[in-house]
Amino acid sequence: MALSHDPLWPRGGDWPAFGTHADAVLLGVPTWRTSLSPTGAHATPAAIRDALLRYSPTLMGPPVVDLNAVLQIADAGDVHEPDGDEGVARAIARVSELSAASRLVIALGGDNSLTYPVALGSGSTGLITIDAHFDLRDGVSNGSPVRRLVEDAPDGSAIDPHRIVQIGIADFANSAAYAQRAADWGIRVITLDEVRRRGIDDVVAEAVEIAGAGDASRVHLDIDVDACDRAATPGCPASVPGGFAAWELRALVRGIASDPRVVSADIAEVDATADDEDARTVRLAALCVLELLAALAGRG
Repeated sequence: MALSHDPLWPRGGDWPAFGTHADAVLLGVPTWRTSLSPTGAHATPAAIRDALLRYSPTLMGPPVVDLNAVLQIADAGDVHEPDGDEGVARAIARVSELSAASRLVIALGGDNSLTYPVALGSGSTGLITIDAHFDLRDGVSNGSPVRRLVEDAPDGSAIDPHRIVQIGIADFANSAAYAQRAADWGIRVITLDEVRRRGIDDVVAEAVEIAGAGDASRVHLDIDVDACDRAATPGCPASVPGGFAAWELRALVRGIASDPRVVSADIAEVDATADDEDARTVRLAALCVLELLAALAGRG
């Protein structure tokens, strides 16, 4: 169905192709071949771009802000076949190029394996994940990017686990062995229950200070949408009932990305081919893109 046109109601998305500079740049990184569960996540970057057209780039404030007016936003297309050693190398190189010419790279996944090349490409020194899972598994899969950033990164680019914060880790979605690995490494784990006890603002403040510690810090934000309640995210294979509400995820994303130390973000684990007929999961992912842009505009 064609969308209506109103010159006084601009739409999000449909941003120009990346040239030489932008405040924010979108990049599709459609990883999917090493997923632990069957997925069509490689179809998701295109679906998110389509969903963005259903939303306005306008913040109600006050004051009212048109993100298209205050930010230069560009789209760098997709990394071709980002899985495997050659694909990972292509993704790292492309993110590195875009990071040098923008304030924020927004990577559209894809399964969670994209976190590894995107964080490396942006030169991240700290990591914040919004995720129900640790992603500390051995091997190479969508369940291993956090471990790989600590153990398998090229010389000089590994992330110190004391600068990793994992928000939303859920009961019945992890093993005791990986919880122990996180504890042994010094990763700060903030469970779903702790977020709800303490409140989002308090958790965000702690997370950015830990991940952003040190001089010239650069933080990557991994937004694994399966941290949300399954009712809100049927297109996430590993989402469970009782996870974050959609508004909680959006508030966490905007709060974290408001810190200028956040230089890159990825949106992961949405399978557009498995979504509900109303596309609620993909639409939430698109709103996370807009929340990232709102946060960038609010930095001043």
